[in-house]
Amino acid sequence: MTDFIAQAVLKRDIFSETQKGYLAGEPDKVVIRRVVTASPVWSRPLAWFLARREIAALRAVVGIRGTPQLLSTDKDGLERTWTDGAPLHLARPAKREFYLSAFKLLRALRRAGITHNDLAKPQNWLMSPDGLAAVIDFQLSSIHRKRGRRYQVMAYEDFRHLLKQMRAFAPELMTPTAKRILARRSLPSRIWMATGKKVYNFVTRGIFNWSDGEGTGDRLDHEGKIVTDAIFRVPGVRDVALTLYPLPRKGVGIYAFVEADGDVESKLRASQEGLENGARADLVQQVPALPRTADGQIRLDLLNLVAMNQIPNLTALLENDSDMAAIVSPIIAGRLNFTDRRISRLETATDT
Repeated sequence: MTDFIAQAVLKRDIFSETQKGYLAGEPDKVVIRRVVTASPVWSRPLAWFLARREIAALRAVVGIRGTPQLLSTDKDGLERTWTDGAPLHLARPAKREFYLSAFKLLRALRRAGITHNDLAKPQNWLMSPDGLAAVIDFQLSSIHRKRGRRYQVMAYEDFRHLLKQMRAFAPELMTPTAKRILARRSLPSRIWMATGKKVYNFVTRGIFNWSDGEGTGDRLDHEGKIVTDAIFRVPGVRDVALTLYPLPRKGVGIYAFVEADGDVESKLRASQEGLENGARADLVQQVPALPRTADGQIRLDLLNLVAMNQIPNLTALLENDSDMAAIVSPIIAGRLNFTDRRISRLETATDT
């Protein structure tokens, strides 16, 4: 295998470490390396099971536009091509052309006998720079030698999940037929939501203290003003931005990013004690400056990614904006939510 030069660690969890870099002699070609042996010993059998599924799927999607391509494998993991694009919850595609390309991509996967099985997550869909659809993260995918009932159910659910994304980001494109399909879950899906999904959430969020970013809530509506008013009472505070992040086991937490002068972080945390109606910010991070648009609006899309510790998505957004990256990098370095990461010998002071 050609030597891999790592430039950044995008993510660590109990299944692998994902690195971004390039191969020796090809610095202009971005490569992703998944290091399976960076996982804890106790989770490594499952980590390799998922990695083998991903490797098999990447071998099967060769030549399909909008999918990552496998470059090599070794005793530590795999290397694949980087997919350029923005995840759907950030890109929010509203044009018909994007969804037509997504349907075409699903048809190509079906012709190859592949079901993705994890397309309910908008972060697994990307909108490429040319406005077309791409998919990533094939760890849960299946390859079907026979097109039997199991394949048909999984392919149907992949299609339903694409319609789910369309309903979220381009509801005006939904036809009556699409609405009927979206409302009609397959029997295995209904069983999963009633049983397996609850077990999955308990194991991942409760036992492993890990979250994939799912979860919503209305805490900002109920507690936001109380939290913000308390923070502004701390001397030196210039501005505040609140966002949500998923809590292990259940619910969501409030994450406060506070632009302030001097070292007032301890006072900021103290400001959240004893507020009315039990309101409080679960995490309070003092930052040198909040990221803003040209007209001064706070970039909540970027802060949301920091709060949820979705550094790969954030890195992709900042890649071509060095000025914004300079503002956001200190915020990333000081982030307080690590629920999708594990602390290990691989943790370094330079990891952001």
